[in-house]
Amino acid sequence: MAVRIRMKRLGRKHRPFYRVCAIDSRRGRDGRVIEELGHYDPLVPEVDARAILNGERIAYWMGVGALPSDRVRVLVKKYGKNGTHAQAQQHALQRLSANKPKAPPPQKVPMPVKEVAVPQTEDGAPAEAASG
Repeated sequence: MAVRIRMKRLGRKHRPFYRVCAIDSRRGRDGRVIEELGHYDPLVPEVDARAILNGERIAYWMGVGALPSDRVRVLVKKYGKNGTHAQAQQHALQRLSANKPKAPPPQKVPMPVKEVAVPQTEDGAPAEAASG
């Protein structure tokens, strides 16, 4: 079996999203994969935060003879285990997580207390006091 490391397209029309996968070279682009090794989102505003790869597993597959596609080879060179842009990727991911809006903490809202209606007599005094 000839294993390739290539991208599998997901997402919708005009909103691509790719998974980097180890896949048999005879399978279709979106066919069954052997293992998913990361993902690539080309629409993330931080360029260095677009690709998230599992460098150890990619090194394993390349060690046993898997060949990366041309685009995956560039991503592995930049963002792999010892990539040229690994430090920049970490800083970009930190900036993205810092700029992400966070929901306010939940607040306790006191439950309204229901008042029990006390039957009253004709003169306006409670019924229990008038009978005693």
